[in-house]
Amino acid sequence: MEAMARQFAEVGIATLRYNFPYMEKGHRSPNAPAISQATVRSAVKLANDLAEGLPMLAGGKSYGGRMTSQAAARKPLVAVKGLVFLGFPLHAPGKPGSERGAHLHDVAVPTLFLQGTRDKLADLILLKPLLKKLGSTTTLHEIEGGDHSFKVLKSTGRSPEEIMIEIATTVKNWSQSL
Repeated sequence: MEAMARQFAEVGIATLRYNFPYMEKGHRSPNAPAISQATVRSAVKLANDLAEGLPMLAGGKSYGGRMTSQAAARKPLVAVKGLVFLGFPLHAPGKPGSERGAHLHDVAVPTLFLQGTRDKLADLILLKPLLKKLGSTTTLHEIEGGDHSFKVLKSTGRSPEEIMIEIATTVKNWSQSL
């Protein structure tokens, strides 16, 4: 995430990175969703305090994105114009399903999903129909050959830096369209 934050800065997007309490304590198991969602709200408040008046996006990588979407589905996040998900975890590995995305219908702002085509936590056969049902405010950008961490096979000839540039540029272009 540190490298991704640097790449976002390269294209003019400031970021606020934070950890969930379970991460701070060095635990492997996530906190209860209510605690994680409260953490998201606290981070959004801090970002608003630090960058008042700037256009605000919220989101995260994997679990962070899911907790952000759940928080936004329960109650809109103050001043947030859109949500960005870097590898949304639609299901557990080897357990395809779309139940983890049911709450997305209650998100009131535009959403951008960046997903690797080899992501074992989001089978695109399940994700695409779900996102289509969400309507025109939902955008999917596929990272060809990318896994859940956007790592691509060497045979693609693409470097990790190229993937990060693609992600950052996609987020910038999408955010400018809001």
